[in-house]
Amino acid sequence: MTRAVRRVAVIGAGPVGLAAAAHLLERGLEPVVLEAGPVAAHAVRQWSHVRLFSPWAFNIDTAAARLLAATGWNGPDPEQYPTGAELIESYLKPLAERTALAGAIRTRSRVTGISRVGFDKVKSRGRETAPFEVRYENGEGTRSLLADTVIDASGTWWNPSPAGANGLPAVGEREAARRITYGMPDVLGAERGRYAGRSVAVLGAGHSAVGTVLDLERLSRETPGTRVVWMIRGDDIGKAFGGGANDALAARGELGSAVADIIRQGRIEVRTSFRVSHIAETGDGLRIGAGSPTDGPAVLADEMIVATGFRPDLSCLSELRLALDPALDCPPLLAPLIDPNEHSCGTVRPHGARELAQPEPGLYLAGMKSYGRAPTFLMLTGYEQVRSIAAELAGDHEAARRVELVLPETGVCSVSHPAAGAAGCCGGPPVRAETACCAKDEVAKEAGESGCGCSGTKSA
Repeated sequence: MTRAVRRVAVIGAGPVGLAAAAHLLERGLEPVVLEAGPVAAHAVRQWSHVRLFSPWAFNIDTAAARLLAATGWNGPDPEQYPTGAELIESYLKPLAERTALAGAIRTRSRVTGISRVGFDKVKSRGRETAPFEVRYENGEGTRSLLADTVIDASGTWWNPSPAGANGLPAVGEREAARRITYGMPDVLGAERGRYAGRSVAVLGAGHSAVGTVLDLERLSRETPGTRVVWMIRGDDIGKAFGGGANDALAARGELGSAVADIIRQGRIEVRTSFRVSHIAETGDGLRIGAGSPTDGPAVLADEMIVATGFRPDLSCLSELRLALDPALDCPPLLAPLIDPNEHSCGTVRPHGARELAQPEPGLYLAGMKSYGRAPTFLMLTGYEQVRSIAAELAGDHEAARRVELVLPETGVCSVSHPAAGAAGCCGGPPVRAETACCAKDEVAKEAGESGCGCSGTKSA
């Protein structure tokens, strides 16, 4: 027998955590949102300069919109693409401060551990009827919150993956920390002075890396002496180009096309198959090495930006019973839908309470944290997750199972494939389709090679 659900602890006041609270309120439940930062959406503020590649229509939760509408809020143009700052000012800040959620949010409340009252991880009998005890620090000491259910939507922003190619920090990475930044720094704005006129190495092949490379290339045109080196662990640069014009998220497709253009024009240096193993300060800068620390391939740079993704911090859940995919650190039922070893596109079918539940009754992972190490999360997916969870907690099991979301086809396959042909799988479609079958084929031909080698190669 389980306890009747009334109070729900939501960890994180980001977009998905706030959406969870909105859905819980609509269902007559009591959300208590614990946010580690000084204000709601604190993590979003760290990338406020970044423009999303999905428009407003994909970034506003339905229950949150209904709460805001009651305050006289006018939603932004659904076709426009917001920056992180605009996402906060036009949506997340009024949601957190002007609606009924305001009284449910506790800021400066960092969760440090969760257990069940009277039960450690081992004890089983009667476990499901015991409330959760959520421990958190609020600057005035340790506090506890009792809750019937926990939704962990704390995200992954504060736990970036290291530069080392084997998943561990590269040798010397921690010692060189003052010259290394993780994520997507504001190289054209607040941190321009750090990078202008300097040699900057960027590691990573995802959208954060692509966006950073594009910003740095612009900086190099505005500030002489700025040099950009893009380091990619894989051997196929075309994978970073994405779906190009075939991507239903047009802004994301444009990123891939833009970075392909600057590579073709030789405006940045690209190092493929570069698997970082060592980083050492050299007095004036960094020596970033792959392989042997003394005579292997190396890049010399003043600064390094590591954009290799993020991973969940599961330490606060260590006294709860978790089931996680051994590769992705995500719920096992979700793993086959998002595994980057199998899926190169961002399209994931809607999923909810069933896929996100844990062996610990009443515990759910949601939002970016639910994806573990997979990189394909969309905000709209998180909103569907918490809608389903709230319905399940309220006893509306039919609504929890129902799909209420149609996701866009968020990109064509970005894995090189022998039958790329018209689909443009080898890095997306070419700029000049009359001479090349795909982006990789076009780059190869412009470099004087015969083509990329796929069966769809056209003769020049």
